[in-house]
Amino acid sequence: MTADGYKKLVDELNELERVQRPAISKQIAEARDKGDLSENAEYDAAKEAQGLLEMKIAQLKDTISSARMIDESKINTNAVQILTRVKIKNTKSGQIMSYTIVSESEANIKEGKLSVTTPIAKGLLGKKVGEKAEVTVPSGVMEFEVVEISL
Repeated sequence: MTADGYKKLVDELNELERVQRPAISKQIAEARDKGDLSENAEYDAAKEAQGLLEMKIAQLKDTISSARMIDESKINTNAVQILTRVKIKNTKSGQIMSYTIVSESEANIKEGKLSVTTPIAKGLLGKKVGEKAEVTVPSGVMEFEVVEISL
């Protein structure tokens, strides 16, 4: 994981614990004050939101505790690997795409960040410039040629 990705996760965890958790506790207290809990939809909704929030907090803590920081200065750009930016060409359509291979928690296709666990990233890992990768995607088999690898 990159230092930036790690910081985003820690910031999100802090937001959940320091802002959202107290807000949900307040909602539960307000709903409880309204009387009979057996017929109180607000109370049920607040308790459900609390459960979902606590689950997300637990998942983030787990991700953060098992995260490994990658020293970007030691990344070799001879072959596709995590944190490299790869430019690929669809050999059938000629379309050129560019992605950065990142950890699953940092993936964001809109930003061109492709999770290392996706079929395309798995097919590209270890490939060098000029090599081709056949990748099975939901729509079928695609072939990509690695055009460029950089940081």
